Amino acid sequence: MVTVTEIAKNKIIELRQKDGLTGEHGVRVAVEGGGCSGLMYDLKFDFETRPNDHIFEDNGIKVFVDKKSLLYLIGTELDFSDGLNGKGFQFKNPNATRTCGCGESFAV
Repeated sequence: MVTVTEIAKNKIIELRQKDGLTGEHGVRVAVEGGGCSGLMYDLKFDFETRPNDHIFEDNGIKVFVDKKSLLYLIGTELDFSDGLNGKGFQFKNPNATRTCGCGESFAV
């Protein structure tokens, strides 16, 4: 399961409204090859279920995760930070054994 913090929830709602999207739109979280640590996160709005999707709802936000990505994301928390060290969504992934300095990629 992927959980969503209150701060991330508020930012998702804000961005969804800014883009003119409805409450039916959740976020699709995926893991792809790339980045300096080998794997990267991909996050985008979506509302359609794909054949191998797992769908979670946390804190009022639908989260779509494909079967392959779920193996890397179990227990991950989606957060948002707008502090001095960077602005954007952050993944707190207990499965990651190594992350890069910018937090964009990871290894397991």
